[in-house]
Amino acid sequence: MDFRQLELIEPILRALSAEGYTTPTPIQQQAIPVVLEGRDLLGCAQTGTGKTAAFAVPILQILYRQTQRKPGIKALILTPTRELAIQIDESFAAYGRHTGISHAVIFGGVSQQQQTNTLRRGVDVLVATPGRLLDLMNQGYVNLAQLEIFVLDEADRMLDMGFIHDVKG
Repeated sequence: MDFRQLELIEPILRALSAEGYTTPTPIQQQAIPVVLEGRDLLGCAQTGTGKTAAFAVPILQILYRQTQRKPGIKALILTPTRELAIQIDESFAAYGRHTGISHAVIFGGVSQQQQTNTLRRGVDVLVATPGRLLDLMNQGYVNLAQLEIFVLDEADRMLDMGFIHDVKG
């Protein structure tokens, strides 16, 4: 099987090819069609198996196919650490480079000014850690009124780290 058999659009296929990806991993084969159908998904796979592409690729395709995209955050990926948040954002940049879908990453431990400036300009996909997300929501910089897609990445790890109250918030 190759990515074309998953009925992905040309801009994403071109980006995947540029990244050197030709064959989807098992988690990608199983997850991408489910997400493209708009169904909920709970996926478990080991590190290095392509989980990020399994959700990022269909999210990009769903947003790309929207003919009238309203301003605002359409997809939120919540993840436990800044390192993972940065990696996920880099994946959205790589797979979505030919789509025009905007994305941003927010996390704590750094000045929020650059992050808030990016949010003011508007983004389609937001990758965030729980603490900084709640901070910026409370300050009015993050509005989730247009949210259509939510990904809780590494939920078990986030709960182990004590983010249960932030996630519930």
